[in-house]
Amino acid sequence: MAKSKGAPRGKKPPAKGAGAKPKPKAVAGAEKKPADRPRKSPWREIRVALIALIWLTLIAAGFIAYAAHDLPDSDSLTGPKSAPSVTILAADGAALARFGAHWGEFVSVAEMSPLLPQAVVAIEDRRFYEHGGMDVIGVLRAIWRNITAGRLREGGSTITQQLAKIAFLTPAKSLKRKVQELFLAFRLERQFSKDEILTLYLNRVYLGAGSYGVDAAAKRYFAKSARRVGLAEAALLAGLLKAPSRLSPARDLAAARRRAALVLDSMVAAGFLGAADAAVAKKAPARLVRQEKPSGAGRYFSDWIRGQLPAYAGRDAPALTVHTTLNPAMQRAAEAALARGLEGLSQRGVGQGALVALAPDGAVLAMVGGRDYAASQFNRASQARRQPGSAFKTIVYLAGLEAGLGPEDIFEDAPIEIAGWAPRNYSGDYRGPVSLRDAFAASINSVAVRVAQHAGINNVAELARRLGIHSDLPRDASLSLGSGDLTLIELTAAYAALAGDGALALPHGISEVRNRGGETVYARSGSGGGRVVSPEAAAAMRDLLAAVISDGTGKAAALPPALGPAYGKTGTSQKFRDAWFVGFAGDVVAGVWLGNDNGKPMQGVTGGGAPAAIWRDFMSQALR
Repeated sequence: MAKSKGAPRGKKPPAKGAGAKPKPKAVAGAEKKPADRPRKSPWREIRVALIALIWLTLIAAGFIAYAAHDLPDSDSLTGPKSAPSVTILAADGAALARFGAHWGEFVSVAEMSPLLPQAVVAIEDRRFYEHGGMDVIGVLRAIWRNITAGRLREGGSTITQQLAKIAFLTPAKSLKRKVQELFLAFRLERQFSKDEILTLYLNRVYLGAGSYGVDAAAKRYFAKSARRVGLAEAALLAGLLKAPSRLSPARDLAAARRRAALVLDSMVAAGFLGAADAAVAKKAPARLVRQEKPSGAGRYFSDWIRGQLPAYAGRDAPALTVHTTLNPAMQRAAEAALARGLEGLSQRGVGQGALVALAPDGAVLAMVGGRDYAASQFNRASQARRQPGSAFKTIVYLAGLEAGLGPEDIFEDAPIEIAGWAPRNYSGDYRGPVSLRDAFAASINSVAVRVAQHAGINNVAELARRLGIHSDLPRDASLSLGSGDLTLIELTAAYAALAGDGALALPHGISEVRNRGGETVYARSGSGGGRVVSPEAAAAMRDLLAAVISDGTGKAAALPPALGPAYGKTGTSQKFRDAWFVGFAGDVVAGVWLGNDNGKPMQGVTGGGAPAAIWRDFMSQALR
């Protein structure tokens, strides 16, 4: 039977009589009429597009509002975004230490060498004086160059945008920060002139080696002001803006000079410079000056000063120069004397030492807070609180003198017991009747306790406070033998009052603080806190202190006659945990401490031994 026309191959047509209706024959050329398909309306696509556009607009507006709601106030273009800069100088102007970033003077575009702004505009933002904060042409050019290079080679940020970023925003890379940067750039363009924007930028931008602003960088690299830089120097500084740390000439001079050559080419292209001048500058590139480095001496002192600065200049000062009282020659003498004195003492269980020297008014002349600053920055001259032992007897006897006693008064050197406390003499012997001078020179404990009882323990403690000792002291009989913990600088300052005829000596190291603009933030005035001890009592006490060195426990501290009379007192705490010598000669008051940070006893080291010898070594140099 013949197959029906148009039937699918491989399938038999339905059999007749099986209920299947015969398929109508297809008519050649027949097509479905257009009316058979539903007609689509174009408004549906338009409506969808409009809805999508509205949503995108709302989202964009919401993001812009989110980015703009916490925009910083562009009126507050003050204060650095980096750590404050602190330069600490010795009394003779020598640099002791530098902390944080370095800021130079604020120099306007009109004041600085014209080559500097020209070099920066040429390499960073050639259309700076034409755009309104965003350079569309520059952005498109940057996009094209990045595409052709196959990597991110350059950005399209203008100088105004860069100022907005460094002045107000964090370095974090995000779309929000980029939008904020643009908004702030537009705002800055409305608020400031082009020269003002360029001035602010050039005085804040980071240029490597810890330098912020073109003046700081010019001084750091060339030892000259931004007002005086030449062409090759201006090109080098402008070249650093691309990557200040990587291109810093202090790190890679060759890379900095290669970048400077590109800046010179850009200056030629921008019309700021002739090709011949650029060629000359390339042949004679900028030379760096040898950087003055801090001496390294007085590092404990510099830390001590730095900790006090907020009280003198506030916590938000951007750049400070601190003039101090430190005498560099005395500082070197102190470090050398302590180092020599500690040699070989480790065999006797001595781990640490400290030395501080003051003028009679309390000005710190030298400070050594330990045997090795690199190993430990803990300052044992100003931070360690230790028992002074017999070195505190100076205050005890001074209280006795104020209570009417005299150097020739006789006291009984005999066993004594107070409320169950029975101190013994270091020697274990008792001399019987002894003068106050001899008892002090020999550092007899029993007499010191009797003098304290005569003066009154509360009066002894109050005298210590009048002399500038603010550490907590026990108000019991043990105070007479130096049981209270105090610092070396406190005790040394108390002795300074005796060197100055009874005037309070306030330990200080800062004489003047100046800010970035050279303005005086703080200047010390006055001589101290006034008289706290009568001249008569101070003179009598000096008589006793002289006897310690001439006839008593401090003979090792005796100075050559040519250096004049010396006054001092030894001190040793219980079980040889601390050994002290504090005294004065001429216009120098000095204290020495030896011991261990953990309080471990030394092997027989007393104040009349190594500390007295170190004191003599230092004073012999200091007084010369």
